[in-house]
Amino acid sequence: MKMIKAVIRPEKVDDVVEALEKEGFLALTRIDVVGRGKQGGLTMGEIVYDELPKSMLLLVVDEEAVPKVCEIIMESARTGRFGDGKIFVLPVNQVWTVRTGAPEL
Repeated sequence: MKMIKAVIRPEKVDDVVEALEKEGFLALTRIDVVGRGKQGGLTMGEIVYDELPKSMLLLVVDEEAVPKVCEIIMESARTGRFGDGKIFVLPVNQVWTVRTGAPEL
């Protein structure tokens, strides 16, 4: 299994979640975060915004589903401008269900 962490524009979250649900990927966690990319934030005149609002989506999926989920996120979140986000894919070594105490892997 793999964990997908997608950091995207907050205004694109509903589009991404809807597209994922449409393809059967229902389980996810959404976290509101702040951050900046390689460009170091946003400069507007003399004002510099070095921490911008973003949203992070966390999903755990089978390894075979990773390319499809990443493509759904990219298509749904893309505006073509700086700050559209990043997707990180990490291995998941163990999963436990809190309610039952049972391991899932």
